[in-house]
Amino acid sequence: MVVSPASARPAGAENSGQQRSRAARRATGRKPVAPAAARPATQPANVPTPLNTAAVTDVGSRLGLTARQTPATVEVIDQQTMQDRGIRTTTDVARAAAGVTGGDAPGAPAIFSMRGFTGDQLTTLYNGIPIGPSTMTGRPMDVAGLQQVEIIKGPDSLVAGLGATGGAINYVTKAPHSGAIVNDAFTSYDSFNGYRAGYGSGGSTLLDGLDYRFDISHFNNRSFIDDTYSKLSNVSGQLNYRVSDSLKIWGAAEYKQDKDRFYWGTPLVPANAPGIVPTTGIVSGPWTNYYPNGHTGTLNPVTIDARTLTTTYNVLDNHSGGSELWLRSGFQWDINNAVSLRSQVYGYDAHRHWFNNEYNAFDDSGPNNIYRERLALDHAQRLYGNITDLTVNSNVAGMDNRFVTTVMASSSQFNVSQDTEFFFDTVSLINPDRGLYGPRSDEKIYTHLDTASLSFEDRLKLTSTFALIGGIRFEDIELSRNRFKPDGSQVTNYPFSKGFNPITGRAGYTWEVVPGLMLYSQYATAADPTVANIFILRPTQPLLLTTTRTYETGAKLQSADKRAEVTFSAFDIERRNVYIPESGNLFNVAGKIASRGVEISAAANPVGGLKLWGNVAFVQSRFIDFNFIDDNGVFQSYAGNTPPNVPNFVANAGASYRFDTGLPVEIGGSVRHVGDRFNFQDNLITMNAYTIFDAFAFVDIPKAYFSGVDQTRISFRVRNLTNKLYAAWGDPGYNDQIILGAPRSYEVAASFKW
Repeated sequence: MVVSPASARPAGAENSGQQRSRAARRATGRKPVAPAAARPATQPANVPTPLNTAAVTDVGSRLGLTARQTPATVEVIDQQTMQDRGIRTTTDVARAAAGVTGGDAPGAPAIFSMRGFTGDQLTTLYNGIPIGPSTMTGRPMDVAGLQQVEIIKGPDSLVAGLGATGGAINYVTKAPHSGAIVNDAFTSYDSFNGYRAGYGSGGSTLLDGLDYRFDISHFNNRSFIDDTYSKLSNVSGQLNYRVSDSLKIWGAAEYKQDKDRFYWGTPLVPANAPGIVPTTGIVSGPWTNYYPNGHTGTLNPVTIDARTLTTTYNVLDNHSGGSELWLRSGFQWDINNAVSLRSQVYGYDAHRHWFNNEYNAFDDSGPNNIYRERLALDHAQRLYGNITDLTVNSNVAGMDNRFVTTVMASSSQFNVSQDTEFFFDTVSLINPDRGLYGPRSDEKIYTHLDTASLSFEDRLKLTSTFALIGGIRFEDIELSRNRFKPDGSQVTNYPFSKGFNPITGRAGYTWEVVPGLMLYSQYATAADPTVANIFILRPTQPLLLTTTRTYETGAKLQSADKRAEVTFSAFDIERRNVYIPESGNLFNVAGKIASRGVEISAAANPVGGLKLWGNVAFVQSRFIDFNFIDDNGVFQSYAGNTPPNVPNFVANAGASYRFDTGLPVEIGGSVRHVGDRFNFQDNLITMNAYTIFDAFAFVDIPKAYFSGVDQTRISFRVRNLTNKLYAAWGDPGYNDQIILGAPRSYEVAASFKW
């Protein structure tokens, strides 16, 4: 595992109309030049370690701390690790981290679950910038242009802002370096007929003090499901210019595009229905028809029909996609040896669209027994903002102290055009006549969000080994929404506006008891809307913020030779005043969600070319006081149930060995186990636990074999070696269907560096 240098970054699909009961279904030579987000001169060296804990991150703190020095669980997955493990998308990244699962639910692609929380309860950042709820703004994303992915577990509103209840994920793009120009390129092809290619270049220019980085990539990510794919394109660049030894300015631009034909899920069916060919091991529990009829008929054993494992039920003219443009610029000014000021301004423009049949529900009341329903939706989002940090290093009564003040401000306009027809039909379970989308009639929804925050963080080293670390964030959020029917008339109760003023923070310590053994504990808080996410709040819903707190303690162990690392954490998280969409009711009070667990990660390079890594996570997440009256006037209770898509156990392990020969060959494999999960709050249907294996081999060809190319790597990879059938994800907004995991596939790839 190779750790990249400290990242050069600045400091720094709505169901908008909430149709029916699916409230959140929409529910990325010269003197070395300091990086764009230059840290104080006192920052520790970024020394490679097996778990990357020496990497400096912006996701856990703005104090310039490494993952090891942060009193929380922070994981860093760098570009070299992504290449070695065959990680291609941000959903794949999730599977490399302890206790994190990911799902490419097409209505909310690239969402995650960790520490008992899912979707909008996790905040996604791009180079430290939040752009909105992940179920609304997430897109399929290739990792080729990323330098590293930073993940903090547990409440993190101090840094990540609104919504970071279960944690935050920060995507950091590649940035310039000083020195000789380095070029790299790659290509691959897989057994689903998908292909991937990219090129990157970076280094110093002929103009003294000017460094650059440029990357371009394309990934035709074809699915095992008939007529489905995501075509991902990305181009990005950044310039850093050292004006003087103490001042640097920089500018960056990035354009991303995805064109998709989405797989929305495979219908759940009763195992004993006439003609069904049941499968085993994918799902279990009693089958019930949630939609359109709603819990009708006798509960029968649930299954997936073996004839539908690659079937799509989407309309023939379906299409989805998105485009995103980032413009960022800033400066780093080291005022003196103790004081540093860094700032970035940014602009973000995004357009997203869905034009699909989305709902595929088995209904045995007729010969065409798959009920389908359409939705078309368009997003137009524009975001502007600034993040400015002032860092002061000082000495307080003989103790080292670092203090950071951060000011953030942003303004976002989020416009939605949404079909209100909800056109539906029925088709056959087998060989469906997919047809066309049909009529469309749109309503318009306009959301404006202004945010401003002031935060303070401090680390006081009481001794050389014991530090107190804490911070507080004051935030002002102003929301306004308006909504118009297809005929142009205003919807009742609109427009409306609402202000929020959350105060969040963290208090903790780190204590290096003996060299290599770091103990830590923290108390941290987060805030997010009590229902859904802030982009789809309606005036008839509870316009409140819910609060989350965590207690966490743990240890980070590193061997003296830095060839082995182990991290351990135990946590207790509680989210209060939660509202959950259920049946035809608008929302029901779920009271609290309580989540407790333990995570362990380890990695070692014990001898020669041997590398070992692994992690496990045990989580118990439960609804507390979740009682309500359903549409039929019957009392229901989900108290004690587990939230959807939350496994109680996740484990990863892997090993590889590099043979030190003239043509170095490395072979390895990995195993991943994910425990039982549920696809809905009632916990009737279980997505069964699964275990999958991957294997790989690659050869690194030195420069002597290819003139002008410093390094060539040829690799071969097998994913899901045993061809396991399993349920990868279940969207609770579409609870009559689940998303299957990919069967066995093969990939050949080549990469070059010169």
